[in-house]
Amino acid sequence: MMSLNRNAVAYAATTLAASSMNSVFFFYYVKLFLEKYGLSPAWFQWSQVVYMIWNAINDPLFGYLQDNSNWSLFRSRKKAIYYGAPIWALTFLLPWFQWADYTKPTNNWIIGLHLMFTLCAYDSLLTFVLLAQCALSAEISTKHEDRLQLVKYQQVASLLGTSSVLFSNLISNNMEDFFSLQLYCVAIAIAACIFLRFSGANVHTKYEAGDVSSTETLLSPNDGRISASGAILITKQILQNRNFLAFVFMNFFQVFHTTFCSNFLLIFGSHLIPKNALPSIARSIVFGSSYMLPQLFVLLGGQVIRKLGAYRVVMCSFIIQILAASTVYMIGPTITWSIACFFVLDMCIPSAMFSLFNILLSDIIDEDIKINNRKFPQSSMVFGTNALITKPANSLAPMLVVAVLNSYGYDHLKQYGSNWTEDEPNPDPFELAKLHDVMFKLLCLLPIVLSVLQIVVWRFYNLRNTHKTEAKYTEA
Repeated sequence: MMSLNRNAVAYAATTLAASSMNSVFFFYYVKLFLEKYGLSPAWFQWSQVVYMIWNAINDPLFGYLQDNSNWSLFRSRKKAIYYGAPIWALTFLLPWFQWADYTKPTNNWIIGLHLMFTLCAYDSLLTFVLLAQCALSAEISTKHEDRLQLVKYQQVASLLGTSSVLFSNLISNNMEDFFSLQLYCVAIAIAACIFLRFSGANVHTKYEAGDVSSTETLLSPNDGRISASGAILITKQILQNRNFLAFVFMNFFQVFHTTFCSNFLLIFGSHLIPKNALPSIARSIVFGSSYMLPQLFVLLGGQVIRKLGAYRVVMCSFIIQILAASTVYMIGPTITWSIACFFVLDMCIPSAMFSLFNILLSDIIDEDIKINNRKFPQSSMVFGTNALITKPANSLAPMLVVAVLNSYGYDHLKQYGSNWTEDEPNPDPFELAKLHDVMFKLLCLLPIVLSVLQIVVWRFYNLRNTHKTEAKYTEA
């Protein structure tokens, strides 16, 4: 158990780095490019289309390479994290620095290319590093109890990492002091690189041994590496697994929901909560707690998760989301405290459930080994195939929501949020009221629709009692 604890600390260091960068990146980037840089809606949509295509391609590609490549950089989970660290940290810095004078209308295409390249580059390194980490979660141990302990270490690290949003808002005064935000992001990139290098140097699994500089692993040259046609066969086998299909479609809606929350929390908050109703520091606390509380939920709910199992806890979360969103919708948009509380709750529940998804996918990997008589787990292939189906939701959510908002005048009303000053011309009050009304409806109705769909597909998942059984295969 002590060995697992040491592995868990090293494993969690990747989570600390990833959560600190991801939280800030996805919290700000939509508002940054649309409102500060002034990106046109057309370029925003095209950027998301390119991002969606690349997002769908790179996950199964990296999954195949990490499970079957002869290159140790891909094959070794540790090396993928260790050597991917500095490049990922550099891609995190891309959105915060302009490529040209963005106040000139003729440079809008540069802003579009800036966003396009930023999304693709950042996601490539995110995928490369986190696919390796996801595979580690299945390969460090096959016991449910050990995996739950791994989740706890991960949640502590994620709690610390997601506090980056709270401090970024306090330091930049909710993005008004952009220079301070830039300096803060440089500091995050440096710290993240250090934690990732530590993780890559110290984590170990039953399938991989040795230090980072070693080219030798426990895997032999004939350890089951497969051709491209073999990869297609494995992908087909994975897609024929009913439990995998139930999980992946549920996860698609979950990704859509969490992307909607993280991308539009800052925008909706600035429009639906008047500046005089919530001071700047209180806004920072609301936004920051939305990222930090999910980890506390998982840590404090460990006994419940152990008793009920991940399947039932996830199912209950959908019901809670429906009840909470319905309650806020009936209360209406005039009670700002209820909207602020729902911002936090709607961000917390889906994010907290994401913490259990590695356990669920690890159970599917165990089942896949048994069904297909594999010698080694095709962990990255399973995670990569999952990403192939779910990652497009990362682009579809902002594309669809921005399209809806623009149909109600968001493109020319976006500056009339909580940062609006009297020096600017007054907006059409009727048009602004319509925009705020559609924002409120999206805030409440979208979680209801998504949760209902998730309940329907999640009922087809059969691995409901793995928390009560021993591992499907034993550790050597």
